[in-house]
Amino acid sequence: MEEKILELIEQRKFSVLKAMLSDMNAADIALIFEEIDEKDIPVVFRILPKELAADVFVEMDSDMQQLLIEAFSDKELREVMDELFMDDTVDIIDEMPATVAKRILKQTDANTRRMINQLLAYPDDSAGSIMTTEYIDLKKDMTVDMAFDRIRKIGFDTETIYACYVTDNSRKLLGIVSLKDLLLNPKDEVISNIMNENVIFVNTLDDKEKVANDFEKYDLLAMPVVDKENRLVGIVTVDDAIDVMKEEVTEDIEKMAAILPSEHSYFKTGVFETFKARIPWLLLLMISATFTGAIISGFEEKLTIYAGLIAFIPMLMDTGGNSGSQASVTVIRSISLGDIEFSDILRVLWKEIRVAFCCSICLAAVNAIKLFLVDYLMLKTFRGDPHAFAEIGIVCLTLFCTVIVAKIVGCSLPILAKKLGFDPAVMASPLITTIVDAISLIIYFSFASAILGA
Repeated sequence: MEEKILELIEQRKFSVLKAMLSDMNAADIALIFEEIDEKDIPVVFRILPKELAADVFVEMDSDMQQLLIEAFSDKELREVMDELFMDDTVDIIDEMPATVAKRILKQTDANTRRMINQLLAYPDDSAGSIMTTEYIDLKKDMTVDMAFDRIRKIGFDTETIYACYVTDNSRKLLGIVSLKDLLLNPKDEVISNIMNENVIFVNTLDDKEKVANDFEKYDLLAMPVVDKENRLVGIVTVDDAIDVMKEEVTEDIEKMAAILPSEHSYFKTGVFETFKARIPWLLLLMISATFTGAIISGFEEKLTIYAGLIAFIPMLMDTGGNSGSQASVTVIRSISLGDIEFSDILRVLWKEIRVAFCCSICLAAVNAIKLFLVDYLMLKTFRGDPHAFAEIGIVCLTLFCTVIVAKIVGCSLPILAKKLGFDPAVMASPLITTIVDAISLIIYFSFASAILGA
């Protein structure tokens, strides 16, 4: 299909191309535009039917949108913007350079500009920033027949008609009625008799991640957004909730990998921008890792006496770091899903301690067998060492304690971070690994000093 479309563009057979594109999904067309030569993008876009063109425009990345806006005449720009829903218009303006955003606003009427500016004023992480002001509102004294008349009147300009919101004259949210309810009731039935007064809603300043979680929790297609006076000001639709979920997951993954979150895709992010996102955490972790070096230096004299102990430091540090990472990733994921609150910290600790106990016994036992059969008998690592079995015991005992401590640190730090207002993802693998590395060394050398008298 893609090859055929590119061939039609090259042959300039736009009438055939228009018929082919008209039967395709907007998201698929947007992907095809990424393969089209830049000079042909405006030409191909102009042959799309008006409504389809607007849908394709929304699916494009910001760079391609900017290219088209700069190629549009004022009339073309106005026609595209008129077909967009308010939340999509706001998202596009928010991502454009100031000069481009100014040109877009210039092509909108005064009322639209006012609504756009209101939406842009909401914090970036709030429900207000992702809502649309285009929805179906009904009055409780309407009949079903009157409700359908209103849907027919304003439905073309709303993002969804499947959920209709009942408000009073002050726009206060009273209830919700679905299209299914309207279809299954008599024409003369009054809305107040069939509406559901138990409405799931969010406030304009609620975190958009909470909104996305509520969509998943309550299996919604749309959610009303109210202000402090419980007045309906907009709705969030499921497509916007999915976008938030994608953003939050990407952001958590980047933080867990010790990278500052990026707003652009990998290939759209420049080398210097990628460098700036990675270097702060690398510097912080490098400096924090000097603590492990200081611990080793503090035991340097003792290590010269029992040099064989040095060989097991990487294994102990890696195992401890991996154990802490397992616990932290599991807990961070549960926190993001709302499964774990600060009040659950003792339950989480008790569970992780029991898991850690089982893991540490297994790891210590397998390690003891490996040290005896492979290192002692086969490789003869401990050849001539009178303290061989004591050192094997030290390594296994350290491993046992390190795993338990690592699990405790790994599960508790994200919960504490959330309580203090930090993103739990910050307490993921790299930071916890650094902390556990230092603790494992202290445990290791403490046991060595106590048992060997070093």
